[in-house]
This record gives sequence, structure tokens and C-alpha cells, in this order.
Amino acid sequence: MCNFKVMTQIFPLSEGTFTVGHDKIFQPFDESTDELNRRPTGSLLVEVQPFAVVNDKDIILLDTGLGFHHRNGTAMLEKALALHHILPSEVTKVLMSHLHKDHAGGLVPGFFPNALIYIYKKELEFAEQTGMPSYYTQDLQWLKTASNVRWLEGEEGTVDGYIHFRHSGGHAPFHIVFLIDDEEDNTIFYGGDEAPQWKQMKVRYMAKYDYDGRRAMELRQQWLEEGTAKGWRFLFYHDIKIPVSQF
Repeated sequence: MCNFKVMTQIFPLSEGTFTVGHDKIFQPFDESTDELNRRPTGSLLVEVQPFAVVNDKDIILLDTGLGFHHRNGTAMLEKALALHHILPSEVTKVLMSHLHKDHAGGLVPGFFPNALIYIYKKELEFAEQTGMPSYYTQDLQWLKTASNVRWLEGEEGTVDGYIHFRHSGGHAPFHIVFLIDDEEDNTIFYGGDEAPQWKQMKVRYMAKYDYDGRRAMELRQQWLEEGTAKGWRFLFYHDIKIPVSQF
């Protein structure tokens, strides 16, 4: 556990609301003008929302979004960070739950020049084997030789004594989740696409978009029970209304 001097802060970094269908194409959605029933059958309405976790030791980024840009050319992630007075150059750690394009689109060479990037090693290997439409493999090749990438291995482990990862393998075979200790000896839980929305923690069902839907469902139940007992703060990457919650 780190000897924190300041209260850990959590900042949702919304890139906007989107619909995504079986083609896995993310289409911007304006709730004030657009209608979901006019999108292709089976389209899901989701937020795309990385998180910044800031303490006295680090500025941590949890996943990197789609990598989309505003019309003026500014990266949406850069603008979202700026709203909280954070520059990309100030990020010290980037933690990747997995490398699907809506989580790794903002992971580009040089964007976080002073950050160490933590990736589960087998996830990149799987991405290269799988390819489109879930992975933009050509955009991930630079990671293989980047000096600031740190490869995570094993079923679980710890970074710097206070950031813990677990191989979960529900949404994708080599998906991982992160648990971050804070100054009050509590835990911030980030489940990536295996705990993407608040309502999914409350309703037991198997999602068709998961690699192992039953495992993902069972993991959510385990995390809900453990997190409720221990007072975890949950971060929900795809939740439109509830990005951070305790149960």
C-alpha cells in the first residue's frame, strides 16, 4: 500500500454516446435528436469512457477510448483530460484491460510520452491472431518494440505495490481487471468490458458479445458480492448515466 498524501480522485473521460451493432462499428448518438429504433436491429447504446485515477504517486489512465477526434483535430481523449487540467504528458501509467478497438483506439505512439503502458502479454498475441473487426492489429504493432510497455503475465499480480490485476477471461480470452488501493485502504475496481455498466451488476444474464458469457456473468456476481462487502468503488466504462458507483 502506498503512503498517499492526497485523496485519490477519479475522473470519467467521456468520448460520447454511441450505438454499436453486429458490425462492431461505433456510430455517434445524440439522445436529443436520434432514435435508437432507427439504428440497425440489435444495436446497443453505450458510453465510451476511459478513466483517470489521480493520487500523490501517479496519474493513471484506465483504457484509452476509441481514439476519435473533434472536427478541429483535437483528440477527444486529450480534450477530456484537459477538462480536469491533465495533459497527456502528465499521465504516468496506462492500464489496458484489453485491446479491442473501443478501448485501445487512443493508444498511439508518443501520445503519452512519460507513461508506462501495462498490457497483458497474451492479449496482444491473441489480437494479432484474431484481427478485425474487434482489433485494429496494424495500430498495435508499435507496442511490440516500445520501451515504455510493461508486459503483464500470470493469473494475477501487482504493480508498484498498490495496483493489482487479475486475469478474468470472460469478455475476451485474455481480458484482465484492475483493483487499485486508495489512501483509505479501500479499492477502486475497474472491470473493463466484463463489468461495463451498473445495471449489468444487478441482473444475471449472459451477453452474446462476450467470449465466455457464463464466466463473465459469474465474475460480475463475485465482484458485486466482494465489492459490496469491502466498499469498492466500481468504474463503468460503457455506462451512460452512472460512471462511478458503490453498492
